[in-house]
Amino acid sequence: MNRISQLRAEGGVSQVALAEALGWSQGRLSNYESGRRVPGLADSRAIVTALNSLGVICSLDDVFPPDGGAAAA
Repeated sequence: MNRISQLRAEGGVSQVALAEALGWSQGRLSNYESGRRVPGLADSRAIVTALNSLGVICSLDDVFPPDGGAAAA
């Protein structure tokens, strides 16, 4: 599982804004957020970079926890 939606919402970033920052369609981002699709490493890094550029300070492990659950505090 990933925490894209959770971190995005906590940071006050809309799905549309994040999709635009990535240069993607909202549908593509929605598929990643819902788990219908799993992003590869390059797309995962792009998501983290875009979130950070929009003020959501996070790391790859925050967004994509290695254990598949919530990131460690």
